[in-house]
Amino acid sequence: MWAFLSARLRWWLILAIGAPVLGWLLGRIGDVIESRRGPNSISKVLQNGRGWLRGRSRGPLAPRRAGDPASIRDAGAPAR
Repeated sequence: MWAFLSARLRWWLILAIGAPVLGWLLGRIGDVIESRRGPNSISKVLQNGRGWLRGRSRGPLAPRRAGDPASIRDAGAPAR
């Protein structure tokens, strides 16, 4: 099945699914290391990697930004 998908679609799937999962995994490993040994350079690097990937992810797992048109709008603001 994977061979029948175009290269662009495969790349998009890897980034859309793999990047958020990798970010979550990096953060989780960093949290476990920090809980066992306290804050250290490895846990900080892993958590920074989570933040870097979270800032670049898009879609339902991405944090909403103030100027993002996909974010939830104010109910009192008139629609355009």
